[in-house]
Amino acid sequence: MSEVDVRRRWSEGDACHGLWSLLGGAVTAEVLARTGPDFVVVDLQHGAAAEVDLPGMTAAIRAAGSVPLVRTRSPLFADVGRPLDLGACGVIVPNIRDAEHAREVVAATRYAPVGGRSIGRLSGGADRPLVIAMVETATALEDLDAVLAVEGLDGVYVGPGDLALSLELDGAANTAQLRDVLSSIISRAVAAGVPVGVHAYNGADAADYATQGATIVTVAVDTVSLAEAMVGHLDAARTRGGADGH
Repeated sequence: MSEVDVRRRWSEGDACHGLWSLLGGAVTAEVLARTGPDFVVVDLQHGAAAEVDLPGMTAAIRAAGSVPLVRTRSPLFADVGRPLDLGACGVIVPNIRDAEHAREVVAATRYAPVGGRSIGRLSGGADRPLVIAMVETATALEDLDAVLAVEGLDGVYVGPGDLALSLELDGAANTAQLRDVLSSIISRAVAAGVPVGVHAYNGADAADYATQGATIVTVAVDTVSLAEAMVGHLDAARTRGGADGH
């Protein structure tokens, strides 16, 4: 898999399945990539990885046959371009305000004359990386149709947690209303022919978004899955130990 393959599959309406990594280190990246995802996202915004980890992590992901993507620390010009110099084949950019902001982000990933990216790549990466804008604010949602029309944008990715906060829809009482908003974003993106994804923590939720038309399908987050697996193993051991009288 390469960013070219991912872009082609999205253009054909095919889903690509990926994993999200909050843990730093090339070993973690390799373990995740070897499970068979189409892409692995290294999270610089909220994860433990730092820029210094990216060359090793992106190389490990590529060597295992997956596409390394990075959620950038911020939408600032330097924060968008830096992961691309360190081996990322694409970026998922948080906190996009509106369409004009999305255009600035795209320009930060493209060389002159179509953009302002500086030549200075250190490791791997791509000349035309994937660029995905996060829809997680009320202003981005309000300007969604214009965001979807931004030239050079490869997709939009919804952060439901931050979007819920921005729309004042956080909390269990607002779950149904938030789901309606998420479904609406997916349908509008699909109608515009733009790849779309919604951040998910498990395969069941990811599959639900995919049935609605999402093609950027995040299946699981490493820290969440690790904790769930360890809890399951501990429960099984303690239950069996108690039953056996040990």
